Amino acid sequence: MTPPAIRAFLFDIGNVLLRFDFFLALKAVATHSKIHDPLEIMVAVERIKIAYEDGKIDRPAFLRSVFDVLNYTGTEAQFISAWEEIFEPNAPMLALVEKLAGRYPLFLLSNIGDIHREYIFRKYPVFQRFTGGVYSYLACASKPGREIFEIACRDLGLEPATTFYIDDLLPNIEMAQALGFVSHHYHHDRHEALLNQLRATGISLVD
Repeated sequence: MTPPAIRAFLFDIGNVLLRFDFFLALKAVATHSKIHDPLEIMVAVERIKIAYEDGKIDRPAFLRSVFDVLNYTGTEAQFISAWEEIFEPNAPMLALVEKLAGRYPLFLLSNIGDIHREYIFRKYPVFQRFTGGVYSYLACASKPGREIFEIACRDLGLEPATTFYIDDLLPNIEMAQALGFVSHHYHHDRHEALLNQLRATGISLVD
C-alpha cells in the first residue's frame, strides 16, 4: 500500500536548524563563578536547567537558582549574553527550509527555555518561515516524552502519518516513530542522507 503523502514538516532546533556548543556558555559563566571548571558548572546547574526548560520554573527563578548555586558575581545581562551566544546556523538545513517554505507548512518542536527561544527568533530570520511551534517551557513537557508530541499534534493540527519529523537525538526519533511520524535521525555531517530520504518519500527538492 502506498504511504500517504507528506503534508507538513516538524523540525527540532538544536543541532538541526542551528548547531550549538553549550561549552561556550559554560566557559563564559565560569569567569564569574566560584566554580571554574565548565564541566562542573554543567553538573551543578543541569537539574535547574531541565526544570526551566520543562516549564517548572520561570526565568527569574532559573536565574536566581543558578546564581545561588554558582555564587555568580556577574550581572544578569552578562549571564544571559553568555547563555545566548552558543549558536551558529546550519547552512545546508537553512537552505532546505527555504526550498520547503511556501510549499509545506513548517513547524518547530523543541526542548528550550525562553532565553534561547527569544534570542534565536531575534537573530535568525529563518524562523519567520515557520507557521508555529511547540516549546517545552510553554508546554510543560519535553522530548522524548509522548506528551509533547501529542500536544504538537493537537495544537499544530498535525497528523503523524503525513508529517515528516527531523531530530538529532535518537530517543526523540524513536518516540516519534512509535507515534507514527515519518522521521529522520539527523546529523549535520550526513545531510545528504536526509535529502535522499526526502526524495524517496516523494519530496521534490528542485528549485
